[in-house]
Amino acid sequence: MTQRITIDPITRIEGHLRIDLEVDGGSIRKAWSSGTMWRGIETILSGRDPRDAWVYTQRICGVCTTVHAVTSVRAVENAIGLEVPLNAQLIRNVIIAAHALHDHVVHFYHLSALDWVDVVSALKADPVKAAQLAESVSSWTGNSAKHLGEVKAKLEGFVKAGQLGIFQNGYWGHPAMRLPPEVNLIAVAHYLQALDVQRKANQVVAILGSKTPNIQNLAVGGVANAINLDSPSALNMEKLYRIKTLLEDVTTFVNQCYLPDVATVAGFYPDWFKYGAGVTNYLAVPDLPTDVKMTQFDLPGGVIVAGQPGVRKIESWNDDYLKANVTESIARAHYDGDWEKKPWDSETVPRFAGEWKFETEAPKKYSWVKAPRLDGRPMQVGPLAQVLVGYLTGHAPTVKWAGALIGTVKAIHKIDVVPAMLHSTLGRHAARAVRTAVLGELALKHWQLLVENIGKGDTAIWVDPMPRLQKGSYRGVGFHEAPRGALSHWCILEDGKIKNYQAVVPSTWNAGPRDGKDQPGPYEASLVGNPVADAKLPLEALRTIHSFDPCLACAIHTHDADGHETGSVKVL
Repeated sequence: MTQRITIDPITRIEGHLRIDLEVDGGSIRKAWSSGTMWRGIETILSGRDPRDAWVYTQRICGVCTTVHAVTSVRAVENAIGLEVPLNAQLIRNVIIAAHALHDHVVHFYHLSALDWVDVVSALKADPVKAAQLAESVSSWTGNSAKHLGEVKAKLEGFVKAGQLGIFQNGYWGHPAMRLPPEVNLIAVAHYLQALDVQRKANQVVAILGSKTPNIQNLAVGGVANAINLDSPSALNMEKLYRIKTLLEDVTTFVNQCYLPDVATVAGFYPDWFKYGAGVTNYLAVPDLPTDVKMTQFDLPGGVIVAGQPGVRKIESWNDDYLKANVTESIARAHYDGDWEKKPWDSETVPRFAGEWKFETEAPKKYSWVKAPRLDGRPMQVGPLAQVLVGYLTGHAPTVKWAGALIGTVKAIHKIDVVPAMLHSTLGRHAARAVRTAVLGELALKHWQLLVENIGKGDTAIWVDPMPRLQKGSYRGVGFHEAPRGALSHWCILEDGKIKNYQAVVPSTWNAGPRDGKDQPGPYEASLVGNPVADAKLPLEALRTIHSFDPCLACAIHTHDADGHETGSVKVL
């Protein structure tokens, strides 16, 4: 018997996402991903000074502010062929890495771990046994029996008071929960410790960016961080060493808690390496440039098709294949028309097709998210794409940290994890943990490169873009491998003003609906075949969706140019 399930809204994500499922025989047969929120940036930018675009694009999302700011200045710099000073590149890189460290720690512990961890079960745990288990795989100082006992007592206090607080709504006791009480207690302890760790990562962003969210230090042509080692108001050695200390604290937690926790959880759910693959075409873009010409990168880019081991490398942000083959389809999205166009040629004109009642098959248009394609194919983006590209191309930090995670799984559970298993729900979590460890290592490397370059007497941070901006027509694209995957901003400039601006973001790639050829997007494809034990408590579907770390605020940017409402959407 076919059951139809609507989960609206999906919680523990950024933005508003609806998932509709057809379930038959305890397994998902069809799925539809609907972005139900709409807002606006692209039309707002039309006619504005391109030097100001990064300030506006930060407001696309309340979480991903930094990534849009960086990508926007890169787009304008690419359009006019502007090289920025090495100090500016390295300062941007440290901000990028710190932001991603914050994002990934928050995603695993605070947004998705509760799909796997039964918090209430931790009340049955023996803190001594839990400490013995934790200390067998990690030297983290927060794993002592004393500390775990204090966490258990705190949790008992919540329960006795009838106030679970941050743990109020969960699938406690669900049959799909399998972790032993001691593992649940360790996870709860690390959940609470991660609240402090993510704050430290964000402090790095705030020190360099002046504030966060919505950093203030960027500029087309570089950054606004004055470097003067003798001035307390400029970027000096005191601030630089404060940044280093914070990054070391965060990376220690990542290496000693995050990686072992993912490995531990994965071993109790080995079947989840079989679910959630969906689209196995992958796209990652190079990032963390180490030269002013932006030809050398510390994160690799590439394209993988149909999960095959071959990688088409993307070695430059000016890659002709990439720029020529990215398109967006609005065949199933709430926009005017039925086209598939390149971002430079596309527009964002809203036309709501009406509310979808799930009693019948999906209507032609059902989401505010467009459907990006690369060479006509849906692509999965995100940490899994980047880790697969890095692993298959021999990227040393990726190979090292992937090996560390695989070795930990084997040591704890005697399970051999092979790369093919990463095409899965758990594979996305494993890849994100690996990417976080890689970024921790690279953040400290780029901090060192910055200090060494300043030590040579180089204090340049900015070049003036105005001589190139005033006259003529230009088109450019900025790329960034953001926490959720490949992000790109596409702009056309004319006589110093923005003529067209489009953002193709990671959650647009992943959350997009079917296209004109009826090809499902990655969310939709990944859900097919997932088990659902209880249609009223579809925890398993949430596990797969959360593994992408959805950000629907980023995926949808639509607005009347004058700021007037042009339609209404019923979300709940």
